[in-house]
Amino acid sequence: MPAKPVQIGDLHFARKGDATKFFQEMLYRYDLGDRVSEADASILTDLVSMHPEFLEKIGSGIDSFSVRSGDFGTQCFWVNRTDGTAEKFSFRACY
Repeated sequence: MPAKPVQIGDLHFARKGDATKFFQEMLYRYDLGDRVSEADASILTDLVSMHPEFLEKIGSGIDSFSVRSGDFGTQCFWVNRTDGTAEKFSFRACY
């Protein structure tokens, strides 16, 4: 089966696995509770726009992103919305 390329904003990955590795490395650069840098937030904005539940995830709009606990003790990205609420999202669901 041929590799499936992935395009996320200006980023191009030859394979889905390359994109997964990139976002896992980004995720684990942060400690739980950390706010994501502006540079990474720009990439995550492009990424979350590809999520099948994009409108539900962004709600009132994106204020910032952070890293917090997810299900089953995992670490995951969270969208911090402009209304003060937050929603987790899986980067794997986006591509």
